[in-house]
Amino acid sequence: MKAFPRLRRFWLAWLRPCLVAAAVVYPLKSSLGDINFVPTGSMKPTILEGDFVFVNKIAYDLKVPFTTRRLAEWSGPSRGDVVVLFSPVDGMRLVKRLVAVPGDTIELRSNVLFVNGRRAGYQPVAAGELRYVAPSDVRDAQFATETVENRSHAIMASPAVYSAARSMRPLVLGPDEYFVMGDNRDHSKDSRYFGVVPGRLIVGKAVGVVASVDKPGLWLPRFGRFFSALN
Repeated sequence: MKAFPRLRRFWLAWLRPCLVAAAVVYPLKSSLGDINFVPTGSMKPTILEGDFVFVNKIAYDLKVPFTTRRLAEWSGPSRGDVVVLFSPVDGMRLVKRLVAVPGDTIELRSNVLFVNGRRAGYQPVAAGELRYVAPSDVRDAQFATETVENRSHAIMASPAVYSAARSMRPLVLGPDEYFVMGDNRDHSKDSRYFGVVPGRLIVGKAVGVVASVDKPGLWLPRFGRFFSALN
């Protein structure tokens, strides 16, 4: 009998407040904003393994919590945005670069990107952009700054790795179809493999790195990446 008062106190003092807080916080987290841990290197050198990325889930629309159903839409994703999405194949949550939007024609020729018939511009990467990239990657990979219609970001390629996805015939995107790729072009499963992404599967815009740890190494903080914006 004495157990019941203790259970009641536990319910009133601890369990009920936690459940109420969860009922408020998790729907907000689902619909408004979230922090994603990035375990892989498909977006190197922009996003590294061990980065914690903030995702603005109301950058483009407002969805019913825990679903992909849109309640309102005010801005379509822009070419060059870094987005978080659900894979149309298996529903896995991914972070990728949006390289083509509805109505665009996209083509790849030996890792050179063409959008609407125009070749992307390629320039050397500023040295500071690679300071947290693993020395083995800096030694073995090729880096460039890719520019499409005044949006620029760093990419990398691995010449020693064979990839059939380095070239792709022209593809015209239909309404509400988006094409995403990883900045680490030879180590990314993206739209070259699973096809175009419907707009409803785009969770939100990744806007910055809020924290970072050296995941391939000793998991020490990379303080220089804390609270840094994404290009």
